[in-house]
Amino acid sequence: MNTEPERFLEFIKSRSSSKLLTPGQVEAFKILRALEAAISAPSAHNAQPWRVVIVDDRATMKELLEEMANEWRRDLRGDGLPEWKIEIIIEESKKRTLRASSLIVVCLTMEEMDMYPDEKRRKCEYVMAVQSIGAFIENLLLALHAMGLGACWRCGPLFAQDAVRKVLGIPSHVEPQAMIEVALPGGFRAKSRKKLGEVAYLNRWGEPLS
Repeated sequence: MNTEPERFLEFIKSRSSSKLLTPGQVEAFKILRALEAAISAPSAHNAQPWRVVIVDDRATMKELLEEMANEWRRDLRGDGLPEWKIEIIIEESKKRTLRASSLIVVCLTMEEMDMYPDEKRRKCEYVMAVQSIGAFIENLLLALHAMGLGACWRCGPLFAQDAVRKVLGIPSHVEPQAMIEVALPGGFRAKSRKKLGEVAYLNRWGEPLS
């Protein structure tokens, strides 16, 4: 079957994180077009809690990675890893990220989300904002894929929020959540996905689909 819906579904399935991006300049207009598609994502209350910083300056990119690495080193030392191993892990990660033409740092703001006096609803509201960010990022990844670009979703900013804020001048009330590496397509690892019947049930938990 070669209908439009089928082709679209196959397109979604064809997207994969590019672990080994191909160095090369990505035109800025392609990233902007992808971001225009990303902001059409659904969000709780239509609050659109996403904010992004596009980093295409190499000096800024290197400064960002080094500041993040400083926080990462502290965490890895706390895990008890030897210094030589810590440096190998960090340098390999930095090398991988520097293959990107641009980085899109995705942040979360609660400014237009609902505010509640009780902790339970405040927590739910925050989770709703995080879910909205996830929808935005998925739209972004699919749009970049449609533009013929390679991309990889990295979560490092979550573990080094102060470092990201410092380098990029992000306000203290805005939370860095993710970093999307964007470049020309590169190497892909084969996807490993559970079968639908392992993750979906019919009417009640544990009931098979058929």
